[in-house]
Amino acid sequence: MRLLGQLDGVQIGAVASGSLANAQAAVAAGGAGRAVELTDASPADIWLITVPDDCISDIAAQITAPPAIAVHCSGFKSSDALNSLADKGWKTASCHPVRSFADPDAAANAFAGTYCAIEGTAAAEVSDLIRRIGGVPFDLLPEKKAIYHAAAVFSNNFTTVIQQIALDAWREAGVDPDTAKSLCASLLTATAENVALLGPQQALTGPAARGDMQVLTEQQAALAAWEPRYAKLYEDFSAMARSLKATGSL
Repeated sequence: MRLLGQLDGVQIGAVASGSLANAQAAVAAGGAGRAVELTDASPADIWLITVPDDCISDIAAQITAPPAIAVHCSGFKSSDALNSLADKGWKTASCHPVRSFADPDAAANAFAGTYCAIEGTAAAEVSDLIRRIGGVPFDLLPEKKAIYHAAAVFSNNFTTVIQQIALDAWREAGVDPDTAKSLCASLLTATAENVALLGPQQALTGPAARGDMQVLTEQQAALAAWEPRYAKLYEDFSAMARSLKATGSL
């Protein structure tokens, strides 16, 4: 909202949320708009429906304004979630910024260059708006939205989970917490750079890539004695790593 409000010719109108207090907080954080109940929202050219995935269709069904453009930001659901509006003559789209929003202020400040997956009958209009705030729109198959979002989960969310596993293992090995955090940061940064430069197959290193079967066997046994869940992940990832290095696929 903050970035959109800075564009020439764009005016933030009504802002509704689960409660009026939440809407007021959003207005304060974004520096634009006016807090209202959803039923009091005035007509607008573009409606942004940024609610949890399971609420998108319900919220869309409550909108009684004249036809315009409606956009939701789910990475999982397609623009079909807005069919109740499309049936009334609205143009619809989904727009999913591929970025972590753990810290809204940091995300807004670093938004330039963010890739945004866009599909729907209003894709052209939404893509233009995304470009104007510095984003990079790209197309995807709406019927494959669940697979698309799973890719983001693997690339981002599960990478974060793996960092915690590494921290747990380093702690078990007697590494002090500050050093362990630095190790994670250093390895993660170098790995990301290598994958971006070389691609996964060439960037992959480690015992599975080298075919060090004794290391793999003994390491998995050590993990199984300490934390069986991590041992199972180690076994599965090692098998995929061996295949990736040898064939270029999992």
